[in-house]
Amino acid sequence: MQKIAAIFLTAALFTGLSGCSYVFYPRADDYAAKAKGNTSVETVLNLTTMMEASAEAAKGGTGNDQPLDDLHNQFHAFDNSLCCVDEAKRETPTYALAVTHNKELWAIFKRLWKFKDTQPQRDEHLELFKREVQELRATLRALN
Repeated sequence: MQKIAAIFLTAALFTGLSGCSYVFYPRADDYAAKAKGNTSVETVLNLTTMMEASAEAAKGGTGNDQPLDDLHNQFHAFDNSLCCVDEAKRETPTYALAVTHNKELWAIFKRLWKFKDTQPQRDEHLELFKREVQELRATLRALN
């Protein structure tokens, strides 16, 4: 019985630590499929466009409304797709900058989630998120 529990716990930890957010955010997979480009960089660029549009649509709302839920799932799809960029491009300083932008987006999104029910903080964080996505897109274009 202890072996079964240990195997189950190991599998759960592996799934959680592997960045497999599709288990918890199944719609992220749908967004990743919609954003599929000819290259992995095109895919993440398409996801940034989707995230920016969803951030704009989420302004003025409250709670976990549809536009914020879309943004949440698109952000998970982006995060998972960013690690799928070609190996040669992942070794460049430009990719390292894209990873830094991604970490900044996570910090902003966590604050956005905290203030999702409170205006004007929600809209301020959405605007900050959009600006960071625009900077990230410029970095990804340089990577392409």
